[in-house]
Amino acid sequence: EDFAVVPVPGWSVQNNSVPVGTTGWFQGNTAVFPAQAGAATSYIGANFNNTTGTNTISNWLITPNRTFNNGDVIKFWTRTTTASPFPDRMQVRLSTAGTSTNVGTGAAGVGDFTTILQDINSGLELGGYPEAWTEFTITLSGLAGPTSGRIAFRYFVDMGGPTGDNSNFIGIDTFSYAPGAPPLT
Repeated sequence: EDFAVVPVPGWSVQNNSVPVGTTGWFQGNTAVFPAQAGAATSYIGANFNNTTGTNTISNWLITPNRTFNNGDVIKFWTRTTTASPFPDRMQVRLSTAGTSTNVGTGAAGVGDFTTILQDINSGLELGGYPEAWTEFTITLSGLAGPTSGRIAFRYFVDMGGPTGDNSNFIGIDTFSYAPGAPPLT
């Protein structure tokens, strides 16, 4: 997925920030930074306006349903602004509940997305989120066998929002999913 069009056909979004702000996931903004690949706006973004005041941001972007196997590889690129004055954070989570898009309720809820695959800048350190496009690779493991589910990107920032100490702007680009090699028999 190159995010040339947002909202992305077949993907789901849910902003569980409390309260919900004026933005959700949106088309890339070249005034902030250009895309990693493709047209300059062909990335998906989220920012501090996902909530209001000083609150917790919990904004979800969910892939279509797939059947996952151990060894499958997920890749994506992400970044924040250069010299970002506020720290950002994003989690990549897995649901093994088939077609479910249940992310729970409220900013703390995770619903069926109970497995954390990646937690980028979990400590909300200034400079801890990549300030240039950076590729992340996740190889699935620990599944009992073929498993129907979804991957979710969760922009998740405590004390975020327009008056918060945390949260600025993140982008995601060039998402790919590749099945692993079939198991040897």
